Amino acid sequence: MATIKRFEGLEIWQEAREVSKEIIKLSIETNLKTDYKLNNQIKGSSGSVMDNIAEGFERDGNLEFRQFLSIAKGSAGETRSQLYRVFDSGYISENELTALIEKYVQLSKRISAFIAYLNKKEYKGNKFK
Repeated sequence: MATIKRFEGLEIWQEAREVSKEIIKLSIETNLKTDYKLNNQIKGSSGSVMDNIAEGFERDGNLEFRQFLSIAKGSAGETRSQLYRVFDSGYISENELTALIEKYVQLSKRISAFIAYLNKKEYKGNKFK
């Protein structure tokens, strides 16, 4: 029986999930919980990173996968911007901001590296067989 590859095995998806969980924790444990709009925005953008990685993977084509990885990278940038708003609103400390920004910068770099890797592959995906 052939092994089915699943997006849950992708390190960048796992990393995106972990930092998304940190955002969820902030949204519950800080006064961000009372800032409904910003709370929803940052949870949405952080979740979008992992969701777009998963959706692109499930498309079974490298062209679409790269497109969704690009969207995921954009969502990581959006989340970083929103983290500054969270900090500026006094919901997190500068140390918390710095740590989370660094995690999202590293995630963006890993997504970029994965896109570069896929750009070098001739394999187009299962849907093109």
